[in-house]
Amino acid sequence: MKKIRVSVIGVGYLGRFHAEKYAKMDNVDLVGVVDINQKRAHLVSKSVAAQAYFDYRDLFGKTDATSIVVPTPLHCEIATACLSQGIDCLIEKPMTTTLDEADRLIYEAESRGLILQIGHLERFNPAIMALKDLVGIPMFIESHRLRSPFHERGTDVDVVLDLMIHDIDIILSIVPSNLKGIQAVGVPVLSPSIDIANARLHFENGCVANITASRISGKQMRKIRIFQEDAYLSVDCAQRNISVVRRVKDKVSKVISNELKFAESDPLEEELATFIRSARERTPPIVSGRDGRRALQVALMITDEITKALDQPKNKIRSRQPQEYGLKHQTQGF
Repeated sequence: MKKIRVSVIGVGYLGRFHAEKYAKMDNVDLVGVVDINQKRAHLVSKSVAAQAYFDYRDLFGKTDATSIVVPTPLHCEIATACLSQGIDCLIEKPMTTTLDEADRLIYEAESRGLILQIGHLERFNPAIMALKDLVGIPMFIESHRLRSPFHERGTDVDVVLDLMIHDIDIILSIVPSNLKGIQAVGVPVLSPSIDIANARLHFENGCVANITASRISGKQMRKIRIFQEDAYLSVDCAQRNISVVRRVKDKVSKVISNELKFAESDPLEEELATFIRSARERTPPIVSGRDGRRALQVALMITDEITKALDQPKNKIRSRQPQEYGLKHQTQGF
């Protein structure tokens, strides 16, 4: 089987991991790593036995697929150029900084029949992947994503686009209903942008999702609690387990509980492997460009709500309606 030529554009903290995972794959030929920091590009290239480049355009004609792991404001420019050259792209989340940019990338990929995958890594957590067989129609969802300690990495965007967007993406994928309204609050603390945020999503079918994200916390937490008819699910993404409490009806109603534990896994390796599989088999990625756009759209709505809330008295804060943002798409379940 012919190997797929793969590259990584941006080999900072996360991009280096992309390069290391690709280098170990049997069906991949890691042809190059790119970084404007020449010292870093050389260092990573030596560790993975690949060519170092300092301009992503030097890869054109030499790579079939690429991971784009650069600051978010650069995603659209680089991905557009790569797609124009027929290169399949995996773009780290958030997809872009604006919906217009996201639409441009979706058009470029779909019009050329190319793979466009968005790096929502938590989707490849085995506990999250198991939800598709457990979730029915959620009535209430509560999620907490707290990062500790605070560090500068990721602060090119606010906490909504940095952390909360993971849970937004997961929630949109399990609630089979249109979004009806959003309420959100948040504040900047240690960076110029919003560092802690809470959002409440109201869906047309009555489901409510309460989402909290903070990059300033005394402890790490990545938990999602899902309440649905006759069942409660508590997902610990960090520990990779799900606690299920379910009411069963026999001769008498009773409650049973069990805990599902999942083996140690490497979500990044799984994410990259599925990207390569999509590129090889020309099949839709698990997290498509449209999925990435949907999560980005809601995240931007939340950020907009927080910004407005910071500028007005509390008694004037109201729930904004999706149509005010042009949100017309139907959210899809698993």
